[in-house]
Amino acid sequence: MQDQALIKVEKLHKIYQLGKTQVHALRGIDFEIQPKEYVAIMGPSGSGKSTLMNIIGCLDVPTTGKYYLNGKDVSQLSEDELAQIRNQNIGFVFQTFNLLPRASALHNVELPLIYNGTPSRERRERARIALEKVGLGDRIHHKPNELSGGQRQRVAIARALVNNPNIILADEPTGNLDTVTGEEIMQIFDELNRQGNTIILVTHEFFIAQHAHRIIYLRDGKIEKDEIVQKETEEV
Repeated sequence: MQDQALIKVEKLHKIYQLGKTQVHALRGIDFEIQPKEYVAIMGPSGSGKSTLMNIIGCLDVPTTGKYYLNGKDVSQLSEDELAQIRNQNIGFVFQTFNLLPRASALHNVELPLIYNGTPSRERRERARIALEKVGLGDRIHHKPNELSGGQRQRVAIARALVNNPNIILADEPTGNLDTVTGEEIMQIFDELNRQGNTIILVTHEFFIAQHAHRIIYLRDGKIEKDEIVQKETEEV
């Protein structure tokens, strides 16, 4: 049993004010995620999964409730404090890749290290290693328009890894990819989890969620189910 959860949320509420209307995106969420877990968050549109992802990723704060990351309450930190935590602890992978179109794969992966002041020689080496880790060691000087969709997502994963974060957050990471390429990308996440990375995945695709070891189902801002994924026994 772990001494301390990596992520712990207590009675998490998020309310958006749209004109005179209040939208309750999250309604009293409670759960813990331990280090090295592989968790998928599922739910229909409007269930609150993107809102929850934004709070876990320190891109937003709850209206009420607590969010502990590594035992530290980050629920009500300032923008600057949240940005520092994001840079040190969290790697993001998005559906739309979010790459700079005129920059090489290497430079795209270097970006988080530029923001935190890593010296140029060190950041180039770390970016190169991260690209090799996702199978793109021979594409480091290619720009996004010279890469396939799957290769672009691999660059995005390398960028998420380059700071050695505690958590990798993936928001619909296969949404813009065909089924075969999406499965290749999921194999990378599976391997990263085996290597000890904590992975939290938002998806509406059940077959993608089944790569995780646990699925949290949201509906109407509440947890509908939280269950362990039953894996088929593999022959060695």
